[in-house]
This record gives sequence, C-alpha cells and structure tokens, in this order.
Amino acid sequence: MNERGRTAPSGAKIIWKPQKKQLLFMQRPEYEALYGGAAGGGKSDALLAEALRQVHIPHYRALILRKTVPQLSELIDRSKAIYGPAFPAAVYRAGERCWIFESGARIFFGSMQYSKDRLAYQGKRFDYIAFDELTHFTFEEYSYLFSRNRPSGAGTRVYIRAATNPGGIGHGWVKDRFITPAPPMTPIRETLKVKTPSGEKAIRRDRIFVPSTVFDNRKLLTAAPEYLANLALLPEAERKALLEGSWESFSGQVFREFVNDPAKYADRRFTHVIEPFKIPRDWRIWRGFDFGYTRPFAVGWFAADPAGRLYHIREFYGSTGSPNEGLKWTPSEIAAEIKRIESEDENLKGRQIIGIADPSIFDESRGESIAKMMARSPYFLSFSPGDNTRIPGKMQFHYRLAFDPEGIPMLYVFSTCRNFIRTIPALCYSSSNVEDIDTAAEDHIYDMTRYVLMERPISPQPKPQKPTPRDDPLDLMRKPV
Repeated sequence: MNERGRTAPSGAKIIWKPQKKQLLFMQRPEYEALYGGAAGGGKSDALLAEALRQVHIPHYRALILRKTVPQLSELIDRSKAIYGPAFPAAVYRAGERCWIFESGARIFFGSMQYSKDRLAYQGKRFDYIAFDELTHFTFEEYSYLFSRNRPSGAGTRVYIRAATNPGGIGHGWVKDRFITPAPPMTPIRETLKVKTPSGEKAIRRDRIFVPSTVFDNRKLLTAAPEYLANLALLPEAERKALLEGSWESFSGQVFREFVNDPAKYADRRFTHVIEPFKIPRDWRIWRGFDFGYTRPFAVGWFAADPAGRLYHIREFYGSTGSPNEGLKWTPSEIAAEIKRIESEDENLKGRQIIGIADPSIFDESRGESIAKMMARSPYFLSFSPGDNTRIPGKMQFHYRLAFDPEGIPMLYVFSTCRNFIRTIPALCYSSSNVEDIDTAAEDHIYDMTRYVLMERPISPQPKPQKPTPRDDPLDLMRKPV
C-alpha cells in the first residue's frame, strides 16, 4: 500500500498486502466495523494498515488503542515492521508513541487502562480511531471516543474500526452491539435524531461485523501450521471462542453452565430458560433488589416450588438501553413502578412478597436510607438486608445452575427475563480476584439474584450412580426431593 492508500504499482516492492478477509474489512463503508471473532485472523495488521489510508493528508490524525501500555508494545513493534519500510521518511517518536509521516500526518498509539484515562483524550480530535481487542474495553470507554472522532481538517474520512476475540470485560456489550442484531457481513442500520439550530435532523450511523478465523490467514497457516494444532488443544470454551469464533463461550466466562436452548423449553431438561407458566398459589415469592442510579438498578421476582427449586419469573431492569447506563430514577420512582407491577402481574398480585435487597440501601450515614424512602407511604415496600458475602453467593449460583443426571437444575428463568439471559452469560472473572466476578461488568442482575439465592442456600447435589427414572419434570418440580 502506498501513501495514498492505493495498491503499489507493478514492479514496486510490496511491504504488506491484505488477505481476502482483511481486504473485505478494509473496504467497508460503515462508520463502525468490527473485525475478528477468532484468533489468528490478522486483526492487528488490518487495523495498522487501515490507519495508513490517509497519511498523505498533512493534518490527518489517527489513534490506535490497546487497553494497557504493555499491551501496546507488540502492536508498536509490528507497526515498525510495516510503516518503516513502506515510508522510509516517516519517524517514530517513542516518547509520544507517535509516527510522523513526511506529509505531517500522525498516527498515535494510546491506552485506557482505567475508565478515567479516557479524559486524557479530551479536547483532541482523530479522523481514524481503532480499538485492538475491543472486548477489553467498557462501552463507556468506547463510546467516549465517539466525541474525539471528528475531522482534523478538510478532506478526511472520519470513522472507527475495531478488532477482537470473544471474552473480556466488554464481551456482553460488544456482542449486543455487533453480533446479535444481524448476521455477519450484514449492515446494522441506526438512525439518530439530533437537534440542530435549524431544527431536528436525522443522521444515519451504520455498523457491521466482519468475521475472521485462523483459516482466513493463509500466511500464518503456511508459516506456522502448528498454530492450528495449538488452538485445537485448548479447553472447550477457549477452543470454541478462539478457533471457531463462538460468542457463546469464552476464556474467563464465569457461568459456562448456563444454557438457553429454546428447543428444550417444552420438556425443561438441560436448559435453564423456560416459557412462563402460571405460578401455583401455594408457592412462595421473593423480590430481589439491587439499587443503582447512574448504573442500572435491578429488581427480580422469584417463585419457589415445594422442592426448593427457584424460578425467576419477572424482571424490572433500570437501564437506558445503553450498556451499563442507569435511568437515574429516585428510590420513590422505583418503588412506584414496583408497586404497579405487583398490582397487575397475574403471578404477583394479591400475594405476600418477601423483599431482599443489597445491605447498602439501609445505610443512614448520609441521611435517610433508600430502604426507608421506599417503605414510606404510599409504597410500603419492605426489604430485609441480603447476605452480601460474595464468594458463597457466587457458589450458590453454580449449585443452582448445575443439572442433575436427568437434566433438571435448581434454578429456572422465564424467557421473558431477557436482561438476566443477556447479562449472566457475559460475566467474567476479575483479574485482581480470580475467584470473583469483575465488578466493572454489568453485574446488577447477578447481585440482585445472589441476594435471593443466599436466602435459600442449597448444598451441591450429589450425583447418584444409577439415576432413578422420573416422570414429567414439572411433576418433579412440585414434589420434594
């Protein structure tokens, strides 16, 4: 590629040439494009090469990001292997982590280890912004850079590119933004209404996912055929993610045992998600609550059958729809909506409901507690402090998700509880506490559920050597075991 982003003329020495999938990615016209999904697809090279497209423009500015500074080292070394030979007049300034090209154009390498680090880019502008390993970033960090993605001068193209494997703190929001809405290579259309001095204006912002795997990187397979064997030797979850590009399992995933299989809704075996049904009047009901203001709040209702099995039957999630962004509702507003739901839902109205909540809502060190606000007339919502012991609470999740030999778990989730189904499988382990959840993730429904589970703790169920044949699972659910 030459300095105008075009193919080198015949006879010229080619420093780097895109492979088929890389070329498809680099040709996309959408504002946002995500490349990858599996290991070995040439993701970083594609981002580095794409950054060169406008280096003939003197005022062009590009930014390529990794989560931490140490992670940048390999990316910078690779840039030296491509940029140096292709642009002999270009200079790399290590102190600034910046390439300066003969035209005056610049490509910067940056990091964002902590969310507050995004403010280091305040006041700056970049025509091209690229995130390498996007799932290592939160949506808050990613979306903030939209405000920095603007023309550095006339004649530049302004857009964002990213590459990643499944897994990491951002797995959930990346999947929701790029993978779930449409099949690969299908543009996701989004029209935004923006108020301008001349009136409201509709602006379209499209995005797309371009998948790649190691099988798309013929150069790598030719140079290191053993790499394919290395991926095949990985544990199942990592192998599916890194070799096959599966977004359903990944390294660091906490609740790998969670199963959402619509084909099994009817017989309720080896699935945790089932279709809603009318709850018998003699089953007890719990209401879990995790408060949030700038972050989402989570309310969930759980029914217990005579066998002690729990059913997550209704959810009320206080999110704007943007990942991990709360509605900023007051405790009174939340309480009013809870009251409305409990007065209208056929499985809840007229029942005695036991409220369990995050102990922090009882804190009165800074004035009236959230719990007291919600208990005031006209709401009269009562809660008891939940057990917030983290690791035992996490283990209760594992115990209840475990299937017995006939495929019956101790926790079912109604298919209408979509945010539970979305967020629980996306939770990953903390890098600082390998036994616990990464609390920077969207863990509010997890916490709310954990308080309820700790009210009904169970022990791991031993698996009998010879399972006793059972009748219909629903009959089993109604019988003590």
